[in-house]
Amino acid sequence: MTESAHGNSIVVGVDGSEASMAALRWASGQAGALGADVVAVHAWEPAGRSMAPYAAVSARATPADERVQAAELLAATVREVFGPQVDGAVRAVLVEGPPARVLVQQARGALLLALGRRAHGQYGQPAIGAVGRACLRNAAVPVVAVPVTERAATPLAVVAAPPLARSGAA
Repeated sequence: MTESAHGNSIVVGVDGSEASMAALRWASGQAGALGADVVAVHAWEPAGRSMAPYAAVSARATPADERVQAAELLAATVREVFGPQVDGAVRAVLVEGPPARVLVQQARGALLLALGRRAHGQYGQPAIGAVGRACLRNAAVPVVAVPVTERAATPLAVVAAPPLARSGAA
């Protein structure tokens, strides 16, 4: 699927993690302030290529099964963030392909791309992963890395456009 977002949307990378849920929550608030839509994107790749050639055939999920699992993960994440009644301004998109490439393609023409990141790097790893770094390098739109906040911490504020910018936007 090579369809990309339209100009009045915020694309969010979703992988089921708490970080991606934080990005989805932030994007929803930001989209409300901007009158934009949210496009939750989950990219998946068949795992068959990564399995050892000697792995039992019965242990391998079919690509159809993997697609169903990916769709369930996307739906569960969206439900976790928005509840059972998802707003019409939220669209879930499932795409087969490498996550960084898919997210950059889906964000083409959008207002921005939102990604989750860990609050701090763990085990000496950077707080933003390889997919996030690739999106930062290759996206043609602004990329926002939303940190996971502790439950007691104050959430990030929504940045509203000045009134003149909203009324003069095309």
